[in-house]
Amino acid sequence: MRKARDWLPGLLLVLPSIILIGIFVYGLIGWNFQLSLTDKHLPGPKPGEFVGLDNYVALWELKRWTDSVWNLVVFTVVFLGGAMLLGFVLALLLDKPIRGEMTFRTVYLFPMAVSFIATGIVWRWLMASDSAAGLNGLFGAVGLGALVDGQTWWRDPETGMVAMALPAIWQLAGYVMALFLAGFRGVSEDLREAGRVDGATEWQVYRHVVLPQLRPVLMVAIVIMGHMSLKVFDLIVAVAGNSTVAEVPAVYMWKMVFDVRDPAFGASIASHLLLAVAVLVIPYLVWNMRNERDSS
Repeated sequence: MRKARDWLPGLLLVLPSIILIGIFVYGLIGWNFQLSLTDKHLPGPKPGEFVGLDNYVALWELKRWTDSVWNLVVFTVVFLGGAMLLGFVLALLLDKPIRGEMTFRTVYLFPMAVSFIATGIVWRWLMASDSAAGLNGLFGAVGLGALVDGQTWWRDPETGMVAMALPAIWQLAGYVMALFLAGFRGVSEDLREAGRVDGATEWQVYRHVVLPQLRPVLMVAIVIMGHMSLKVFDLIVAVAGNSTVAEVPAVYMWKMVFDVRDPAFGASIASHLLLAVAVLVIPYLVWNMRNERDSS
């Protein structure tokens, strides 16, 4: 009875949150999966008939869907690689104490305070060929010619999604920098000094002492950035609008639900996105739990 008095107040304190999460998160996820297995292709109160995985199979037969998946793959690879590389380099440059470090960190992190909508609008303006103050105007002023055709820079089937990832890299590289910088500062100075005493150069100290300690930070950064990339929506809408050229699954889902008004197909797309995020996040959670168990 005494043990119950120990945990019961805490349980009662978090019980409302547990109930709300159970209803509005897991309950709605279950409802979405149930809807995706029906033939409810028109809005209205009438429930659809169970059709199993027919919607999932039909979805992969649509070229528009496969094109959106490919766009997401290209965007994810470029965004993840670019943000990780740039963030790591910035953290490496700030690892050694320098004058004005707080200013540099603030400048690098500032883009995170901007929404993806604002970022997309600004970058679309910067790369507009008819804007004298944009990048094309700047390149033209120094005699280098136009950087890109601003009306179609994101419409190119080969490089459009690569260009689309640039504003995302600009916005989130500072966040990756903060993660890696925390990892750098978390490595004991005694370990670094021991490597220097053994005759290691500064590069060898980073390679053999510091970088192996950053594996958890690397995993966290990959999971967070990958999760954000898989569900990217507002940046694409801000730049491309209703165009299907730069469409990704999240935008396609929105159009199927609110433009085409096909609840079942929209639910099946949402289920694909949830499964994609689960494939990325669950292995990390398992890996993290194993590491905690081994270290305890």
